[in-house]
Amino acid sequence: MRTLGTGLAAVGCLVLLAACGPPLPGDDAKGPEKSPEVKAAQAPAPLPIPGGRGSDVPDDFNGDGRRDLVLNDLVKAQAHSDDAGIGIVYGGPHGLTPGARQLLSPARNAAPTDGELPAVFDAEASCDLDADGFTDLVVSTDPPFDGQGQPPVPLQILFGSPRGLTGKAVKLVIPAAARAGNDWPDQPVCGDFDGDDKADLVVHASDWQLSFLRGPFSRQGAPRTAGAPVHVPGNLPTGPVADVDRDGSDDLIVRAAEGRATAALVLGGPTGPAGPGTLLPEGLDVALGRFGRGADLDAAVGGIGETALRYDLPAAARGTLAVGGSLLDTADFDGDGLGELVSSGSGIRVLHGRTEGPSGEDLVRVEPTARGTSRVLAAADFDGDGLADLVVRTYLGETKDRVAVYPGAKDTVIAESPAATFSTGEFLAD
Repeated sequence: MRTLGTGLAAVGCLVLLAACGPPLPGDDAKGPEKSPEVKAAQAPAPLPIPGGRGSDVPDDFNGDGRRDLVLNDLVKAQAHSDDAGIGIVYGGPHGLTPGARQLLSPARNAAPTDGELPAVFDAEASCDLDADGFTDLVVSTDPPFDGQGQPPVPLQILFGSPRGLTGKAVKLVIPAAARAGNDWPDQPVCGDFDGDDKADLVVHASDWQLSFLRGPFSRQGAPRTAGAPVHVPGNLPTGPVADVDRDGSDDLIVRAAEGRATAALVLGGPTGPAGPGTLLPEGLDVALGRFGRGADLDAAVGGIGETALRYDLPAAARGTLAVGGSLLDTADFDGDGLGELVSSGSGIRVLHGRTEGPSGEDLVRVEPTARGTSRVLAAADFDGDGLADLVVRTYLGETKDRVAVYPGAKDTVIAESPAATFSTGEFLAD
């Protein structure tokens, strides 16, 4: 077992991420470290957002061929003050360029309802909904509702452009025929669920039903088509999304409920999500990746004491890993074609993908750069070297945080020290 060090590679012009909120059961938060608070006045001036011409890179809002980063739950100037909004950090030639930052707020970017701007403005999903080569962002809001009948659609779309995410959002249109019951239409998940190479959305309808919204979407927020709600073996579409059965259409995960619950793989097809391919065991989180033991994708279902594995989906041979994890992520950090499994909640551990499947024998522990509650924010290739990078945020209170970016490495899976550390407090200057 190897433990990553806590050495810092200081970078002066950096901002970044936020992620999942309060500690989960089993978290090993140790009380805030006594570190200086980041003040808005200390933040360097923002850099220009580079312009692009469009690309097919995921999360590329300005279309320059480089992945960008979305941040919820930014730190606050004072405890209990309002959330500043959503932060975006744009990519550059050497990966994330945190100085090229953008703050999205309800006042600047939200669409009003009956003249009233929302108080809630949280990033939920991202994909190129209008098929113009620029990734778009789906945002959750809190429109006014009197509690009678069907609530309004709380989701809005910010469209990407050569200047990134600019201008006002538009409200997502869900045709009446695609709605059911009186639940809020929320939990958006992006994917190409019908195999036409255009991004679609699924959202929760009610009573274990999904609304399937077929892309591309208009600039007024309307899908190309939307049929009747689809019955599925779960109530919460959560992702992850992947083409598990290799038929050209994406499949997704739905969960029965929040917290520890059963889940199911829902297979896509020419008409969109159609039904279960595999029922998964009860757990806290699900990751899809190629962990070993075959050519097909596998599922990992995290729990407090152990992780259940289902190999070669959708057939799903069973396995068990004696390493628990309330939150799971996966990416190929060493470039060998197999995905590493990142298990977090009570510590952050990276389990090496191997041909015989992952094992706890050669796991790498990631020690955060500060003492607090740490979360994995992203596991993706931000610098274009073919190796995924791991981004970790440590919460030190409402007004303090620290983010570290660990590059992937061919020989050690994850670099020994982070390539950059920073705080989301720099957005307070914008």
